[in-house]
Amino acid sequence: MQITRRGILAGAAAGGGLLIAWWLMPRSYATPLVAAKGEHVFGAWLKIARDGVVSVAVPQLEMGQGITTLLPQIVAYELGADWRQIAVEPAPVSGAYGNIPLAKKWIALWDPSFAGLSERTDALMAERFAGAQRFTATADGTSLAAYELPCREAAAAARAMLAQEAASRWGVTWEECEVEGGFVRHGEQRASFGELAEAAARYSPPDPPPLRPEPPREAPLPADAEVAPVYPRLDLPSKVDGSWRFAGDVRLPGMVFASIRHGPTGDSQLTGFDRDAAAGIRGLAGIVESKRWLAVAAETWWSAEAALEAMKPRFSTSAPVSSNELAARLDTFLTGAKGITIAETGLGAEAMTRVDMGRRYEVELHHAAPVETACAAARYADGRLDLWIACQAPEQARIAAARALGIATEDVALYPMPAGGSFDSRLEHDHAIEIALIARELGRPVQLTWPRRDELIRSRPRPPVWMLLGAQVSESEEGAIDGLRLRIATPPAAREFGKRLFGNLTPTAAMRETTGDADPLACEGAVPPYELPGVVAEHVPVDIGLPVGRVRGNAWGPTTFAIECFIDEIAAKYGREPLSFRIAMLGSDVRLAACLQRAAQLAGWDGGADQSGQGLAIARIGDGPDAARIACVATARQGEGGVRVTQLAAAVDIGRIINHDIARQQIEGGLVFGLGVALGNPFKLRAGMPENLDYASLGLPTLADCPQMRIEFLPSEAPPADPGELGAVVVPPAIANALFSATGLRLRRLPLLSDGI
Repeated sequence: MQITRRGILAGAAAGGGLLIAWWLMPRSYATPLVAAKGEHVFGAWLKIARDGVVSVAVPQLEMGQGITTLLPQIVAYELGADWRQIAVEPAPVSGAYGNIPLAKKWIALWDPSFAGLSERTDALMAERFAGAQRFTATADGTSLAAYELPCREAAAAARAMLAQEAASRWGVTWEECEVEGGFVRHGEQRASFGELAEAAARYSPPDPPPLRPEPPREAPLPADAEVAPVYPRLDLPSKVDGSWRFAGDVRLPGMVFASIRHGPTGDSQLTGFDRDAAAGIRGLAGIVESKRWLAVAAETWWSAEAALEAMKPRFSTSAPVSSNELAARLDTFLTGAKGITIAETGLGAEAMTRVDMGRRYEVELHHAAPVETACAAARYADGRLDLWIACQAPEQARIAAARALGIATEDVALYPMPAGGSFDSRLEHDHAIEIALIARELGRPVQLTWPRRDELIRSRPRPPVWMLLGAQVSESEEGAIDGLRLRIATPPAAREFGKRLFGNLTPTAAMRETTGDADPLACEGAVPPYELPGVVAEHVPVDIGLPVGRVRGNAWGPTTFAIECFIDEIAAKYGREPLSFRIAMLGSDVRLAACLQRAAQLAGWDGGADQSGQGLAIARIGDGPDAARIACVATARQGEGGVRVTQLAAAVDIGRIINHDIARQQIEGGLVFGLGVALGNPFKLRAGMPENLDYASLGLPTLADCPQMRIEFLPSEAPPADPGELGAVVVPPAIANALFSATGLRLRRLPLLSDGI
């Protein structure tokens, strides 16, 4: 009999649950916050100083999404603080800040043998894992789901402790006291947070914390309203005056600056370089040679980069990949390989007795391409590593750096830095490993910054996705869809990423270990938001010989593109008006129907008539009441300079809104990102190398390319949902459908102009 960990745990649960109960038992973690002079710690989330400043710990990476405002705003509201007294600091890596919702969603990545035993066991396992493994990753829009309630509870407990101290001085009950604007009041008596903090910190936190009756919320505003935000972003002033510090701003005594060269993606190896060619460059501090890369350090980064240019490092690779080969392999698997069913709703495959209409859609590689390239600073001395780095998964970066040096994880101190954008690229930790090795080799502090060339070579793009969609159309109701089948050929990208993140495998090893795996996370969004009699989705895993990763929108982008374009094609073939056709299929999702109707009103929707240049698309990311919803109408036209998008009108339902200004920024940023996905240049490979190695060649939208945007949020009592991915996934199909309306041409490949127009 084969014995597996899953079987042992299941057997233990059935036989009394001793083993599983021990593994899943609750854990408590001491506060990791350290009080500076005059500060007093109130749990793991906040400190109050003698001058009344409230410092809020934020365990998520600030990369422009505004999390260093959102979590402090929640604390300020629940605590009763004045926004002007709020400060923020990065939280140290600690089990006190485990991202439990993300750990649960990714359970198949960190423990596939145990995932799916039961819903309750998955939840308990995720809680245990997130704490024990200090898993605080910033990803998949889970920050509010993970941290809103802990922030509220911590602030409510601190509020009660402050009120208790004030009440003891005034001889009243603490429940009679009011806490607002940074003061505790009772009648004419008043005391500031700073006056009370030292004594209040000695009280035991109440259990349960006395939460305010209403959670924090802001009302939606009309699309064209210009209103100053109630809670302005805390990071904006320092970003405007340049004092906001990124990893590239770190300066240490005796620091030198390093640049690096990598070979083609995959298993390339360094075969040689001209060491003597750099002899004439001033300020060189060292050359560090690895199996797969070459780094040079100097007194300035420009000198290090010039030395690498002169040394002309050479690399070999056993299996260089080109775009034509990728396309051929995807085509072969899409049309000939066996698919694995990953989702089935309603009648599933039984609803499909024939295919009345079928279409093929192709989505090419897409790069995250944040403006800030990978950057880190490090100091290695006496067997300990200090690491300053922007990282979406800091504990996994610590582990990777420690293993690279052969030291204990506890001997790595990671100082979280903000990122100048990421789009999920900072979930990878290659530069953490590289900077650790370089710092040890040089024996002095060093800062590593990847050139743009290497960011494009070594960062993992979103995988290519080839899809076949087929529909059975009702014979009694013209155009109504009885059954929908999706066949998705793409690498098992999420499982591959998980092997790198949690297993610390090399990209090549991660690809090898996941070959042929079905991967539902790599096909997210395959089940459309429509209530159809039957849907079946198949994943055809493809080994493309190229490491792939995560990019904003992830799998939701390709699947939403294909489904929304296909729905439009069915509507056109059967003479159905695109908006009413969609609404008829939304069933009980009245929130998404409301988004669709409001977006049409904002855009002045005319029915998508020929030559109107209007196209629409919808997206729902997530399931149930926590899902985020968006409808978008794009207006586009073809001109002498190419395709021009003149307006994007979007109606959004993200549940209860905490900060309207930040939510709007996220939708705007997503819409522009989606514009780049739709109309940018394709990311082409030749012999494993990108054909274009600079930022400008990506064809990303400039300010002049950005259309008018009309964005409106719908009021909702649902839990908060993340707006960050919505715009990125809904824009490409909306633009594709708009271009069909304007030109009569159906474009079924992303980027839309891959084959011209």
